[in-house]
Formats: sequence, C-alpha cells, structure tokens
Amino acid sequence: MKNYYITTAIPYANAKPHIGTAMDYLYGDILLRYHAARGENALMSIGTDEHGTKVEQKAAENHVSPQKFVDDLQTDFVEMREKLNLDFARIKNVRTTDADHVRRVQEIWRKLDAAGVIYKSTYEGWYCVGCEKFLTETEAREMNFICPDHDKKLEKLSEENYYLRVSKFTDEIRAFATKNIVPAWRGKEILELVKNGAQDVSISRPREKLLWGIPVPNDETQIMYVWVDALSNYITALNFPDADFATDFWGKNCEIVQIVGKDILRFHAIIWPAMLLALGLELPQKLLVHGFINVGGNKMSKSLGNVVSPLEIIADYGADAFRYYFARHVPTFDDGDFTWEKFENSYNGELANDLGNLISRVARMLAKYEISYQKVNLDEPKICEILESYDANFASLDVSRALENVWELTQFANQFVDAEKPWEVAKTDAKKLNKILLNLWAQILLVAKLLEPFLPETAAKICAIFDVKVGEKITQSAPILFPKKYLHTEPPRK
Repeated sequence: MKNYYITTAIPYANAKPHIGTAMDYLYGDILLRYHAARGENALMSIGTDEHGTKVEQKAAENHVSPQKFVDDLQTDFVEMREKLNLDFARIKNVRTTDADHVRRVQEIWRKLDAAGVIYKSTYEGWYCVGCEKFLTETEAREMNFICPDHDKKLEKLSEENYYLRVSKFTDEIRAFATKNIVPAWRGKEILELVKNGAQDVSISRPREKLLWGIPVPNDETQIMYVWVDALSNYITALNFPDADFATDFWGKNCEIVQIVGKDILRFHAIIWPAMLLALGLELPQKLLVHGFINVGGNKMSKSLGNVVSPLEIIADYGADAFRYYFARHVPTFDDGDFTWEKFENSYNGELANDLGNLISRVARMLAKYEISYQKVNLDEPKICEILESYDANFASLDVSRALENVWELTQFANQFVDAEKPWEVAKTDAKKLNKILLNLWAQILLVAKLLEPFLPETAAKICAIFDVKVGEKITQSAPILFPKKYLHTEPPRK
C-alpha cells in the first residue's frame, strides 16, 4: 500500500489566522484521518510563511523586529491548530524562519542553479506586495493597476533579479494542469495562462528592496523571492535535500496531495512543478484547489469589520461543530459562506437533531430492552450505495460530498427507527425487537466510523458507548452530544 503525503499551503504570518486560514488544515486533517483509518502510512505538513515584504512592513508598523513579530504571531497559529483538534502525531510543522529550512532552501537554490535553470536578468513590470506576486503589464492593466484581493495599488518595478527558466517545462506544466489539478476546471485556468508557453519568473529581489528573506547563495546583493522559499517547505519538511530525505513520502511509492486556495493556484501549478522537475523530483498526483469563505456574502475584510476568528466559533460550539459546518456547508471546490444564522441552523438542526437525538434514543432503547451486542451485516442496498459513494468522494477529494454521505446514513438510521417503531414491536415480538435494535446498533457504529475523519471527538464519544464486546450490553447512557444553543440568533417560536 502506498504512503500518503498531504501538504497544506502555509499562510503568511502577517496577521492572526481567520476561518479561511483554517480551511487548508481542516481539509488536510480530514484526508489524513481517513487514510490513516484505512491502515495507510499517512503524513501531513503544515507551517507558516514568515518572510517577505508584507511581513517586514507589518513588523515595522508594530515597532518590532520581523523575527519577534512572527514569533509572537506563532502563538495564535499554534492555538488555532490545537483548537481544531488536528492529528498532530502525523503532522510535520515548518516555519520558514527555521534554521534547517533556511539551510535546505539555500541548497535547493544551488541544485536549481547546477541544473541550469537560474539566470540573471532585468525585471520590468508590476508587483503586488499583498500577494507577493509579479504581474505582467497585461495582467496589471486588466485589474486597473489595483489588486482586487487587497484593494491596493500595484508597484512598478525595474530591478535586476535572478530568473527561473520555467519556460523549459511548458509541456510538463500543461500535462500537469490537464491531469493533476482538482477540480479539472481549475486546470483549464492554468492551461489558458500557458497557452502561449510558460513564462520565466523572477525569483529574487535586490537586498535594498527586501531585507527580510533568505539570502541568495554566493550573492549578498539578492534575497530569494518569498515563493521559492515558501514552496520549498513541502520538501524541506521531509528533510530534502539532506541525506535523510524521506523519499517514501515523495516518490513513486507515495500518493502526494497538495491543498491550496484558488488565489495561489498559479504558483503551485506553474512555478512549483518547474522547480520539482529541475530538481528531478516527482510531481504531486493531485493539487486540490478550494475557494474562499465569504461572510454574509462579502469577502472577509478588516475595513468591513466582518473578519471571523475560528477560535470564537470553537469557544462557543466546540471543534467538531466548527469542523462540521465548514466541511459540509462549504463546497470543497467552490466558495462558501458563513453567517451566525446559517451556522446555528446547521448546529441545532443537523448536529443536535439529526445526529444527537439519534444517538440518544437508540442508546436508551438498547439499555431499556437490555439488548446484548451481536455483530450484524448491513447489506441494505441503500447503505451499500452510501458506502461506495463515500469512498468514491474521498478518492476524488470531494470532502463536502463525503460528509453528506455520512448524513445520508444518519438520516437512513432515523427513518429506520421511525419505520420499524421498536417501542411498538417490544409489546408483542421480543425476537423481532432484538433484530431491529441490533441492526440499529450496527448502523450507529458505522456512522461513528464514517464520521471519525470529520468529527473525531464526536465519533470517539459514540464509540465509548456503543463499541462493546460481543455479548455485552450498553452500561451508560448517551451524553447530549450537541446541546442546542442560540448564542447569536433567536430560538424558534413554539
């Protein structure tokens, strides 16, 4: 069985994390837990991107050194990851200011240079500090020389930089965009960008323009472009290019899945493949591209005052409620929307009613009628269909649809209770009652198994009650998994 390696895009350490920041971690952790549960050797890398102009500028605004600025922010990122309940036993974390990362990136530069894909030239064009992105005259003109993501004017640059010969790998980049990007229509965006050939890109800045970054080896006048530094984290996390490089996680015997937001697709679909090819490394099998999280239909913005912290949601409702809403109600491949009303409707109607009530009522009946556990094969066609769809959706990286499958099973179990009416059967037919409740018991255990990648705490609570040895009975009542809450909205009128 192949090893499974997941990478998440590393967020800029220039501001506290928000709900959009959490999405890469959430998707990655769900995939990580799913594959680990299947017995695969699964690993995930996470981190923070701590170099670059905007980090340097934010540090200056706060009257601290860039290193102190990113060190202080690290506390917020660590807290968010812990509150999200990530599977830390299978996770590697990289800060781009780590000494080992810096050393390895400089060695990667030397290898790229030795491969003949780095040269020096003059850059004339536009630059967005917020995106840390170079733009062509055509691209800048199309956005009226204002970055739509940051609402700031682009900077006009004229400077001597080092370039990466991306054009050498045009054919391979096209093939990658055609086969490896999920969803496929995102790949078509890249094909459109390289229809006239991939363009070489600047990969350094003059030291007088940027101090906070990794120095170019053997040229004290240049600092590496932040994206060369940041992209490399996916392999420096595995110790590349040291002698102990974990090739089992980046090679022919590994499934590599990289998770990125749509705004950084071009870096991962054009520059990154060129770097990997020049280094003689495998390309990722899948590049999962997700959308943005809007708040009330608007992009999150400090000026609008609608930035939402994941910690605020988790503090009020718990990690699993957070994981549920953003995994199920945000389409994996498209933009999603958050409002407190939508969140509480989901929490109260789906987690509390659909799932919580099911667990409570089945546990009560098993205890009341003193049913002893026996294994049951669930061969109902609908359940078999759900299981097949669940695995297929994970194979296609459609996390939200896989969680919908779990809810199909939850609703099936609720409908089974209502249709069979075990409380009525108990009055006349003990044998039939035993069969009905054992079937329900098996359904609950299956729900917990399928739910574990998404809601690990909830799945563990369910198993603590229902996962007993053959012949044993339930000895404890089910806790209220999701007590109803109306902290931001009014409860419905009766």
